[in-house]
Amino acid sequence: MRVIVIAGGDSPEREISLKSASSVLRALANLGHEAYLLEPSSNICNDLASLSPELVFIAVHGSPGEDGRLQGLLDILGIPYVGSSVLGSAISMDKDVSKKLVSFHGVRVPRWICIKNPKDAHPDWDIYPCIVKPADLGSSVGLYLVKTKDALTDAIERCLKISKKVMVEEFIEGVDCTVAILLGKALTPILIKPSSEVYDYESKYTHGKSEYSFVEDSELAPKLKELAKVAHSALELGSFSRIDFRVSKEGEPYFLEANSIPGLTELSLFPMACAKDGIDLRTLIEILLRG
Repeated sequence: MRVIVIAGGDSPEREISLKSASSVLRALANLGHEAYLLEPSSNICNDLASLSPELVFIAVHGSPGEDGRLQGLLDILGIPYVGSSVLGSAISMDKDVSKKLVSFHGVRVPRWICIKNPKDAHPDWDIYPCIVKPADLGSSVGLYLVKTKDALTDAIERCLKISKKVMVEEFIEGVDCTVAILLGKALTPILIKPSSEVYDYESKYTHGKSEYSFVEDSELAPKLKELAKVAHSALELGSFSRIDFRVSKEGEPYFLEANSIPGLTELSLFPMACAKDGIDLRTLIEILLRG
């Protein structure tokens, strides 16, 4: 099969996207497929026409891969692709919208507000510490743990330089957990212990900056898996996703965000969860091509 892997682009997540694409391309080659890397550009329609793919694997983290724009283009061109649809991609990319939908379905979420205008950089917010982050970027790009009013304003202003919508979110004292969803099945949850106070970009992509273990707790693990499936379904996600939670000291999970195109690098959590269930990267890609 001729498969085009679209990756890169000009988002802050470009380098991670290219690393994910490299993993996918190796797996495709090992499976005997004819695979090519293509970067999104203004000439992408002509590029796709000349390559005549039978299938596209979108590995663009952030825009335009996770916000539905590439999916919409491929739908118009009549080219099938791996992963979530336009709708699922768009609503899960917006952390504000996704929280509203998931909370409607009974999943706890931290208290939050969103800022769109620099004039509103001094919001009426009194919950500290709190998290400030772009509402439409992934990989913890532009994430700040804020403990004072002055720091809050500064973090909002910084985030507004890279995003049109900034989220201020209650910081839940506890631990980070994530659940991979593959073809409707929730895999073993992963507990994340960063060396810093928050699981930020550096913690995610630097060797030794975080420790990972599997959640084997007989009460917490099934609860996380069930809530992840609820979130995946509520956001109308496709063949795979990764759902992130913050678990409070009392053991209550709070939904943070959904990833419609989880990372597939050597440090990424989705392949780690798959490996726990006996699914190596090559098998994972084979499953996604069929799924």
